[in-house]
Amino acid sequence: MASLKRAVLGGLGTGVLLTAVMGAALAPSAWADPADNKLTAGEKLKPNQAVKSANGAYKLIQQVQGNLVLYGPGNDALWSSPTAGAAAYATMQREGNLVIYSVTNKPLWSTNTAGNPGAYLAVHNDGNLVLYSAANEVLWSRHGYLGSLPSGHTLKAGQGVQSRNGEYRLIMQKEGNLVLYNRANKPLWTTPTADRPGSRAVMQNEGNLVIYSATNQAVWTTKTAGNPGAYLAVQNEGNVVIYTKSNKPLWSTK
Repeated sequence: MASLKRAVLGGLGTGVLLTAVMGAALAPSAWADPADNKLTAGEKLKPNQAVKSANGAYKLIQQVQGNLVLYGPGNDALWSSPTAGAAAYATMQREGNLVIYSVTNKPLWSTNTAGNPGAYLAVHNDGNLVLYSAANEVLWSRHGYLGSLPSGHTLKAGQGVQSRNGEYRLIMQKEGNLVLYNRANKPLWTTPTADRPGSRAVMQNEGNLVIYSATNQAVWTTKTAGNPGAYLAVQNEGNVVIYTKSNKPLWSTK
């Protein structure tokens, strides 16, 4: 088995390409638990099937109720896709996108990593869940994103987005504020939302970046609603920008 690379973003894994599209459904493949710790191109997980780490301590299970969940020792849930509610299956598509489909083949969630033929998903012995390119470059992980936060995705406490050159990172802090740091860990920009533990940042489907408190109260927003498909990008010069689906800038930290 090829050696795998690991990426660290101040303790975070990184991944997700700046632009990506949801891939089409693949032809049926064998419904079988992968023999190793990887879900490779063309493989699928139906309800109750799993990918396990080599040491057996972590398992990624496609739940009967629709969400894909990573469990650790003691069956603690460490990560879950936002797809609970109906029967579904997960597929590692040949073009590089990990997609969860409903039983009627409607796409429910994706890693937005299309354009990377041969990409695969790996469950590591330390509990990290990483999607790699065929050349073993990190594209996505359960801890964070590389380059952008796509429409419909969320940053929970401890998760972030790193610029592609590795010089800047935008982190959702445990105390509730979203902070941009440079490589020297100097804060360059922050939202005025500290003292709200458990908050999360959501790049909403209608184009608004919103920070929600632990009680689901909206406490800050970029006021960019009305732009379906908009996404957030952390650029190499340190600017954080929200772009429309057609790459027109809507908002920035500068």
